[in-house]
Amino acid sequence: MLYPISPPIHTVTLAFTGASGMPYGMRLLECLLAAGKTVWLLYSPAAQVVAKQEMDFTLPSNAGQCAALLQARFQAAPAQLRVFGKDEWFAPPASGSNPADAMVICPASMGVVAAIAAGTSDHLIERAADVCLKERRPLILVPRETPLSAIHLENMLKLARLGACILPPAPGFYQHPQSVADMVDFVVARILDQLHIEHSLLRKWGE
Repeated sequence: MLYPISPPIHTVTLAFTGASGMPYGMRLLECLLAAGKTVWLLYSPAAQVVAKQEMDFTLPSNAGQCAALLQARFQAAPAQLRVFGKDEWFAPPASGSNPADAMVICPASMGVVAAIAAGTSDHLIERAADVCLKERRPLILVPRETPLSAIHLENMLKLARLGACILPPAPGFYQHPQSVADMVDFVVARILDQLHIEHSLLRKWGE
């Protein structure tokens, strides 16, 4: 069953996991904040490794330090960008009584996808995704790079049937990208489209 999005989206839970694709997640964070949305950021220890490897960017292990760093980087107010550790079970996205309007896992590792599909909820990212599914809030998964095994595909199919949006980071070339940044923006634009959030990253088809 697919659950329709009821715009407008005000608060987004954004999760970084240990899959390739951190530039997509960081650019999405930047765009969500620029659009005036409130972001609750979650990240795994493996995401810290990926951020350093792919972007030479250090995500502090301490959630408060990470929040201060990203608030300064993106000129966001403390109330607009909050960061929670993986074991903060009293964080708002951990409960259906106070869920975000939508959740995006970008990038989404196949381990996290499997855990969500199985409903294990061992840490806050998995729990927040579980809450989105049970509360019928939009859940967007941006999976790791290719190839994908039958296990990966079966887990994503299961989640798609439960209402999650599976959004592979596969940029189109009809916009004639001139740089890696253009291809990153293509994927981020597609995520924002799913959230019904206006952007100017790409020309709309036919315009």
